[in-house]
Amino acid sequence: MRMIKAKEKVGWGTMKTYLLLKRFLDIVLSIVALVVLSPIFLVVSILDRIGDNKGPLFYRQVRIGLNGKSFKIIKFRSMVVNADERLRANPELYQEYIKNSYKLPEGRDPRITSLGHFLRKTSVDEIPQFINVLKGEMALIGPRPVVEEELSEYGKRVDKLLSVKPGAMGYWQASGRSNIGYPQRCEIELFYVDHASLSFDIKIFFKNIISIFRSEGAY
Repeated sequence: MRMIKAKEKVGWGTMKTYLLLKRFLDIVLSIVALVVLSPIFLVVSILDRIGDNKGPLFYRQVRIGLNGKSFKIIKFRSMVVNADERLRANPELYQEYIKNSYKLPEGRDPRITSLGHFLRKTSVDEIPQFINVLKGEMALIGPRPVVEEELSEYGKRVDKLLSVKPGAMGYWQASGRSNIGYPQRCEIELFYVDHASLSFDIKIFFKNIISIFRSEGAY
């Protein structure tokens, strides 16, 4: 019995150290990224004043985070204003959105602006999520944050998904992103939850960088 308790104590200590180090790296890397990439914010804000791109710089959407707490994810806006309302107002388009793992097929989303296509293809639209990471709502590495409707895809394992912070980069993204739908996505995201570690996070980080340059599953 003493050996079991000792192992549990060591395990908790190791996990606590990992989480503290992970948070420290999240803060440092987010600050560095936001400073280095700040010119992109200026360029996108200027382009957002032109043609069909016209509208707010940021797009905020409610996602579900750690322990089921909701927060607003921040992205560069790649769609027309009131895009979510337009989607729900079109029953046929909304059903296609759900059937395609809560994302419309490439080339089938009429809401995406001309600038938005570029932002998505290059993953530049994801850059503002460093703000979410800095605020502690997300981690740099973790399962991608989902909208409330997607929780049903995880069934009885939804608590496991919500037991860790969602990430700006994740194993699902590194494995193919939008090319991989449900239910396979569930298995990939939950695999990360079961195997989270600093070495795995580093591996996922570099795999994501490679995927971004290859534009894998980005649309």
